[in-house]
Amino acid sequence: MEDVIKSFAETMVLRSINFSLQPGEVAVLLGANGAGKSTLLRILSMLTQPDSGSIAVYGKNTAKNGPEARALTGSVLHSPMLYADMTIRENLILFAELYRLRNIDDLIEKNAVKVGIESRLDQRVRTLSHGFQKRTALARALMHDPQLLLLDEPESGLDSPSVLQLDNVIEEYRNSGRTILMTTHIIEHALEISDKAIAITDGYAHVESTTTRSDKSNVLSAFSRSFKKTSGDL
Repeated sequence: MEDVIKSFAETMVLRSINFSLQPGEVAVLLGANGAGKSTLLRILSMLTQPDSGSIAVYGKNTAKNGPEARALTGSVLHSPMLYADMTIRENLILFAELYRLRNIDDLIEKNAVKVGIESRLDQRVRTLSHGFQKRTALARALMHDPQLLLLDEPESGLDSPSVLQLDNVIEEYRNSGRTILMTTHIIEHALEISDKAIAITDGYAHVESTTTRSDKSNVLSAFSRSFKKTSGDL
């Protein structure tokens, strides 16, 4: 990501964002409310266009090679973006057909088990709790086996066993050489499972390693000082 700028009307949200992620890395986005974390994930998901700048996903420029970049990306954003009157299974089938996937039934079963929704596949989305909708969105994001996984507060609405399942998915992705970028409101936990922290302040990105316990402690301390007057989800 190079020199990405995004504004809404007269408000500049992202001034000049520059960072890169490597295969096998887990990175966490940090920042106060309104810092632009969700906007950045929407830009990477190709749901929002930047005003300027360049973005490539595993070598595929999102402006020039959008379909190829989109096929390499899976997203779980703040809204689960599911069809409420359809069942979980129907949502996953629709997504799989859009991506022209094969062995759809097997893929649904595998990813449903991975996120713990296998017993609810024939339940309508509108009857699900927020946590189960988030799990369904994660299963959908995993269906096409993307190289880059974007997660916007994925632990929101999840109980402790479900957070553990999420951690297992993240660890599996890291071990297979793929990349995860996530936001969270549980900063300490995110730093424990991440390799890199990207703090957005005043529209700029500041990248810090979190590979050692000392790194994690320093990032948490700096973050706490910088945003000690900020309340709410981060």
